[in-house]
Amino acid sequence: MSGHILIVDDEMPIRRLLRVAIERSGYATVEADCGAAALDALRRSVPKLVLLDLGLPDRDGLELIGTFREKLVPIIVLTAREASSEKVAALDLGADDYVTKPFDSEELMARIRSCLRRADQSHGHLRKLTVGPVAIDLDAHGVWKNGAEVKLTPKEFMLLAVLASHPGKVLTHTHLLREVWGPAHSDHVEYLRVTVRSLRKKLEEDPSAPRLIQNEPGVGYRLRDPGRA
Repeated sequence: MSGHILIVDDEMPIRRLLRVAIERSGYATVEADCGAAALDALRRSVPKLVLLDLGLPDRDGLELIGTFREKLVPIIVLTAREASSEKVAALDLGADDYVTKPFDSEELMARIRSCLRRADQSHGHLRKLTVGPVAIDLDAHGVWKNGAEVKLTPKEFMLLAVLASHPGKVLTHTHLLREVWGPAHSDHVEYLRVTVRSLRKKLEEDPSAPRLIQNEPGVGYRLRDPGRA
């Protein structure tokens, strides 16, 4: 089977709930109740997306993220683990989103659709995009807000470019610092906060209530289009 969503969770009621919600939205599903079954399903057919529990009976779900990323499969972690350290670890390993249980089915489906859109854009090598009132041309190094060009510093543009290359995805503080300032500055979170604050002043309609550059407390930032789920 191709074009399906792989559900990896050891709890049958959770798998059933997810299967019903996903298939109602028009996607096929495949289920796995442990890490070994998930890897076997991956060998048989690469899914469009995987919903991955971390508390699997045979291994920690974190161990599977790298294998799915090698196949360019989008990953949404769906787990009862709420600690920021777990979220940071999953995102740093390559997960696209992190949802804690209990969850709202409609919100989860919105996250699934958003994740699939990002994957389609990535496969199409998207270099121009519009996020709310902001237009970004990564090749031309140009940014416009409501049609007017916005002047950014090199670091501001680099940070925006990294976020724009993964629209909707939470990128950790460490990842952003390494990409923009280099590995030697991966602990200098204050650099990131100052630059985000400056970007918000230039791009947000209301910098005190940001809708474009959103903070995931203790984890990182994401660029989100307020007009889309």
